[in-house]
Amino acid sequence: MANQLDRRAFFAVCSAAGLGSTLFPGVLWAAVHSPQSTVHSGPEPQKKEEPAKPKAITREMIDSAAAVAGISIADEYKDMMLRDLNDQVASYEALRKLELKNSEQLALTFDPVLPGAKKKFETAKRPPRLSKLEPAWLNTRAPKDLEQLAFATVRELGERLRARQFTSVNLTEMYLARLERYNRLLKFGITLTTERALDHARAADRDLARGKLRSPLHGIPWGAKDLLAVKGYPTTWGAGGFEKQVIDEDATVVQRLDAAGAVLVAKLTLGALAMGDKWFGGMTRNPWRPQDQGSSGSSAGSASATAAGCVGFAIGSETLGSISSPSTRCGTTGLRPTFGFVPRTGAMTLCWTWDKLGPITRAVEDCALVMSAIHGPDQQDLDCIHPAAFNWDASFDWRKLRVGYLKSAFDPPKQQENEPTAPPEKPETELSAEERKKKEEERLDAAERKLSREYDRRFLAPTLAALDQMGVKLTAVELPKDFPYGPCILGLSAEAAAAFDDLTRSGRDRLLTQQSIDDWPNGFRVARFIPAVDYLQANRARLRLMRELARIFEQVDVIVTPTTSTQLIATNITGHPAVIVPNGFRGADAPQLRKYEDGGGPGTPVSLTFLGDLFSDARLCAFARAYQEKTGWHRKHPELPRE
Repeated sequence: MANQLDRRAFFAVCSAAGLGSTLFPGVLWAAVHSPQSTVHSGPEPQKKEEPAKPKAITREMIDSAAAVAGISIADEYKDMMLRDLNDQVASYEALRKLELKNSEQLALTFDPVLPGAKKKFETAKRPPRLSKLEPAWLNTRAPKDLEQLAFATVRELGERLRARQFTSVNLTEMYLARLERYNRLLKFGITLTTERALDHARAADRDLARGKLRSPLHGIPWGAKDLLAVKGYPTTWGAGGFEKQVIDEDATVVQRLDAAGAVLVAKLTLGALAMGDKWFGGMTRNPWRPQDQGSSGSSAGSASATAAGCVGFAIGSETLGSISSPSTRCGTTGLRPTFGFVPRTGAMTLCWTWDKLGPITRAVEDCALVMSAIHGPDQQDLDCIHPAAFNWDASFDWRKLRVGYLKSAFDPPKQQENEPTAPPEKPETELSAEERKKKEEERLDAAERKLSREYDRRFLAPTLAALDQMGVKLTAVELPKDFPYGPCILGLSAEAAAAFDDLTRSGRDRLLTQQSIDDWPNGFRVARFIPAVDYLQANRARLRLMRELARIFEQVDVIVTPTTSTQLIATNITGHPAVIVPNGFRGADAPQLRKYEDGGGPGTPVSLTFLGDLFSDARLCAFARAYQEKTGWHRKHPELPRE
């Protein structure tokens, strides 16, 4: 109670000074309290050390903090603030003594459904209605060498399992062997769950022998992004310092896939703490260009292993592009569900109000079959509250859907008449040799990125032509033009820094492999200087964007868009679902690049994204599947050396 009174007194003083809506007192905390420098060998320190006593806040610190917060404080107010600001530091100390774990949730929740929304979600669950396979395919026996089926879809593998053409143990052993073989090349696996997998595969075979079919996933081997807890195995989060972390539970998604009869064969890589494709064991590779290109991330291993035919399907996660980006890079199909459709209990938290779990597969129907098994509240995830049902129906008449497209993303880029004036540069003669080299590198990088963007535009016209051949009548739609999409990521950054607060304060962030300006250790430190008020303002702006997209989805049911357009940020902000499908491959005439790590290059895939209204994921999948069957790009797979 005393701490609460101190807090009220502090904000009363700030309000009297005209600062009630601007000052971020946590900036002052960062100024007076430096993190412990001790580096520990594991996710938890061996011995808890007493934190250094914080220095008293001074007038000069107020000036520095005000500059970071972007405000000005008159001298006459500073002395009046000092007592309560120093009391506030004691409140921070009290909170930190709680030692909150990553698994503990926020009292604040995010619901993407607007108050008063007229939509009524389907809540009655029905068994999935599967597509019909070609009779010629059904009548063909499985090859003796099961590796010839390594790239088959879940739908196809499931049908052969039910026909007893091979056993789940046979299939599991084949994928385990491929995982071990190709992991040396692609670095997509952290832990093989061999013993668990074979036990579950034998159980699946016993059930099939008795005529018991649990689901269309029965007996299918799969891989989990290693932010999902699996009892008895390490859950490393891809991060140095967490290699031996064991969480003694199964994530809800793992439990549900177990119940569906699926067989977990591996825990797959993610970029450290869900960023990029670099983890403590190296960089996960793109199967289409393993020699010099990463798989993108952060669901790096999930996309790479699926594309390489080393699992039947995988589970990934997305906060801001982590299903979309690796699916694009590796040519897989990804479903980023509506926020709150799949419970995240037992998954690493990066951002409570942005994180989503979803499937990465080789075909849209496979995504739908996985989603059928994993969706719905578990009474533990506070953001997974709506009893909406995901009812897959492969015969759904997608032709009755209203389809829009982001017209500006398909139109040729406009020439800017009034280009902003660039700041004056130092004359070339005044630059050092190192500065000249850096400037030339930046110029070449920019030129190559521009060439790649221009080349990739050639895939847009065939996309529109294919939709026209399907009989789709497109309605042009646009996202709000003047909305601050980028600045809204402040909310994500602040929550991520809170999720890994102890990592920053303890100094263990230096154990993470990646330490550049764009990596989490630096991002977490920078986020501590985000004003709390501006975090809340970003969430208020979020609500405005939710209303804007609600108006768009009153006009259309599906939106077609390039994956890399503004929509990627916008729909992660609002929580709308997306299906990402391969949409062609770059030819031999694709621009030759000096660096391929950021994507591109001959023979590599491009993608297309379909967006849907909230909790309309099943009909969104139906439309995406129709396009995928029309174009057939998902049937192409990388040629990997068989050692």
